[in-house]
Amino acid sequence: MTLVTNRTLLDVAAGAGFGVGAFNVADLTMAQAVLDAARATESPVIVETLAGAHPHCSDETFWALLLELIDGYPEVPVALHLDHGPSYETCARAISAGFTSVMIDGSLDGAGRPASFEQNVAVTRRVVAYAHERGVSVEGELGTIGGSKDGTVRAEIVLADPAQAASFVAATGVDALAVAIGTSHGAYKFDTPPDGSVLRLDLVAEIAALVPGTHLVLHGSSSLPASLRARVNACGGRVPESWGVADEEKVRAVKLGIRKINQGMDHYLAFTAGVREALAADPVSVDPAVYLAAGRESAQRLLEERMVLFGQAGQASRYRR
Repeated sequence: MTLVTNRTLLDVAAGAGFGVGAFNVADLTMAQAVLDAARATESPVIVETLAGAHPHCSDETFWALLLELIDGYPEVPVALHLDHGPSYETCARAISAGFTSVMIDGSLDGAGRPASFEQNVAVTRRVVAYAHERGVSVEGELGTIGGSKDGTVRAEIVLADPAQAASFVAATGVDALAVAIGTSHGAYKFDTPPDGSVLRLDLVAEIAALVPGTHLVLHGSSSLPASLRARVNACGGRVPESWGVADEEKVRAVKLGIRKINQGMDHYLAFTAGVREALAADPVSVDPAVYLAAGRESAQRLLEERMVLFGQAGQASRYRR
């Protein structure tokens, strides 16, 4: 087994009560760290990426390379997911390229402002129709996740309205729903340490009860560990103090109905720490094979910890029965 849809991964996870990490990747080295961690922990996994958020010459080039890499991990159940697709056209391109799942982020309009409920439904329904005809699953978004997905414009948090969740799912037919419950994208999330009040977990439980056939998704879930920030800064970085989502809150969210947990910044920090440490240890080195390998190994260790935390470790065999 190699590629499956998010619906397949999350249906099994829901039945067994665990979460599946969806890990953003910006290049092949990071993607290999995710897949190696999944193989080492015997985990199902979601490899996801943003359109344009990579150093390769085009989306299509990078996407083809991702698919080729995934083919080398036949024992790992993998979904290849487009994160925060900004338009129907982008989602269609990803589907044509071989993605097994796409997210259409209809929560914002073309100018980056919160879209109306009707606008969100219209574009999401159109993507669902196209994707389902081709055997691809779809994630939508209700409310607005805060922070910045790409390090530029920061969005304000607009919490999901449980009263709209059932209507949105019924109108669109999405397989998964990203619900805004107080999380934030990016490396600079919150200004104070988590005290158990960061996430509106009551919204998770309420929405899960209203849409039992749709899998809920937690975006912006990185914890931003101080230890990773310290490693980066000890080798020349200047990452300011910031706090993310506490691990225990993510575990509680899974118990309440979250099935897909998006993460990017934690393993990005771990990757950067490994690269900086390798360069600091050998200041005359200019061989990217050496320092990129160090970054990959550092990221993999963090990713393995997350897979254990989310409960997906040891669950790959459920997909081979």
